[in-house]
Amino acid sequence: MTDESVRPFEITVNDGVLSDLKHRLANTRWPESETVDDWSQGIPLAYAQDLCHYWANEYDWRTREALLNQYPQFISEFDGLAIHFYHARSPHPDAMPILITHGWPGSVVEFQKVIGRLIDPPAYGGEAADAFHVVCPSLPGFSFSGKPTGTGWGIGKIAETWNTLMLRLGYDGYVAQGGDWGSAVTSTIGVQNLGQCRGIHINMVSVAPDPATMDDLTDLEKRALAGMKHYRDIDSGYSKQQSTRPQTLGYALTDSPSGQLAWIVEKFWSWMDCDGHPENTVSRDELLDNVMLYWCTASAASSARLYWESFNEFSAGEVHIPTGCSIFPKEIFLCSRRWAEQRYKNIIHWNELDKGGHFAAFEQPELFVKEITDCFRSLR
Repeated sequence: MTDESVRPFEITVNDGVLSDLKHRLANTRWPESETVDDWSQGIPLAYAQDLCHYWANEYDWRTREALLNQYPQFISEFDGLAIHFYHARSPHPDAMPILITHGWPGSVVEFQKVIGRLIDPPAYGGEAADAFHVVCPSLPGFSFSGKPTGTGWGIGKIAETWNTLMLRLGYDGYVAQGGDWGSAVTSTIGVQNLGQCRGIHINMVSVAPDPATMDDLTDLEKRALAGMKHYRDIDSGYSKQQSTRPQTLGYALTDSPSGQLAWIVEKFWSWMDCDGHPENTVSRDELLDNVMLYWCTASAASSARLYWESFNEFSAGEVHIPTGCSIFPKEIFLCSRRWAEQRYKNIIHWNELDKGGHFAAFEQPELFVKEITDCFRSLR
């Protein structure tokens, strides 16, 4: 029988894991350099070596660990699987509960710069009336959540579990937000419409182009089609591997920290609004914080398995509850409002921003919070 208790949790990585990491990094067997002078063959050797050297010799995990522990965390079980989550309650009594879900290759690290802004807006120049109670879970198989031992933990089951989590925490009504896989889970919460979720906000809108618009495309739709072609032709190899053979990939990434780092950081370069280098947008410490949550928990295979479970269901089902959409210009997949309306039938907020990419909360925390605040203000 599943234990429904909610137990406090703190990130504490064993010293042995850290010493093993340093040993592995010091003994990395490097490939030869790329034969081009850009990232078109993947993360360049010189940058990978530089970042791994910093990781092994200068990066201070204990300081970063303390930062990640600044907000309350918990563990609770659902169908026998432990789920890790942040639950940061606002000091403002009329705060709205919000459920925020990350994707791959992200983690709860993405939201460290927005939790404070959401729970206590006046501390950042905002209004108390816009405050949120924040619940931010780690997806099954990711970081400190449990790893499913059987099949079935796709986006449908996760969406149902997230709804149960909010009820277990005492919220009979809430709003939900997500990007990447978080967008798929959040949209599925909307599709299921179990009665507790009052509205959703997504920052990656995944909808097939409307064939009826092909003879009258807007500039955004033209960029969207070009982006889809770019993704299909040269940027989607990772998803093919993870959706078909996640176990095989797991052996390499679980054994090699430089491999795990390269697999993840290349996507931050590719999907952020970073003008050609990931550290133009986030710090190397922040990049490594995210990699650490995969490395220290050996979750390369278990996180990739979500692709195997649900890749073909990413955009399934109509959403009729109130929906907000924020279109950041460097998102993997762009979408016009008229395309979005083919799936999301009750759009209450739509904004096309002038900066930001796939990891919106990580890249543009102020804009991200403003989008959420503006979206849900009418539902309070």
